[in-house]
Amino acid sequence: MVTTILADDHVLVRQGLRSFLINAGVAVLGEASDGHEAIKLVRELMPDVAILDLNMPRLNGVDAAKEILNSPENVSKVILLTMYSEQHYVIAALSAGIHGYVLKNRAANTLLDAIQEVRLGHTYLSPDISRSVMDTIRTRGETDPELLSVRERQVLQLVAEGMSTKAIAELLSISAKTAESHRTRIMQKLGIHDTAGLVMYAIRKGIIQP
Repeated sequence: MVTTILADDHVLVRQGLRSFLINAGVAVLGEASDGHEAIKLVRELMPDVAILDLNMPRLNGVDAAKEILNSPENVSKVILLTMYSEQHYVIAALSAGIHGYVLKNRAANTLLDAIQEVRLGHTYLSPDISRSVMDTIRTRGETDPELLSVRERQVLQLVAEGMSTKAIAELLSISAKTAESHRTRIMQKLGIHDTAGLVMYAIRKGIIQP
């Protein structure tokens, strides 16, 4: 039996997914409401597949996937389940190393297919987006280089969500000085000098939603 964990900040969505998967013979080992909780669950439970929402508070699905997949102990595949079909979201997810990208409006028809495909080591994209995205990747040759590190993207999301330096430090288990250093480096790398500018950048990059 395939084992999974679910991460979505909407309880009703998680409940619906859990029922759907269990009825289809897929085990759900645990649930999370944000990316940090998802990372913790994957490390503790080591599911075959982690199904993550793209837009979550505190840590979005793309950056949670990066941390999960970059762990040397990780054995889980990652599927992003989202309502966003725009190419820049899909390309960012593929750049992070995700194995599947499923649109929520087609989840009932495609999620089980995605789980089976990624378990076999394949990459699965919802049919509505696969052709246009792959054409874009071929045209570009490669995705845009990422200016920020994984940790800096995490800090950027938290700053853009209005968290204080102290709160960010506590959440990420780092010192306030380190959190402030991350913020300073982010501004330097991006050439942005105020919080409003960071918020706008985070929205443009799909790190948070407006």
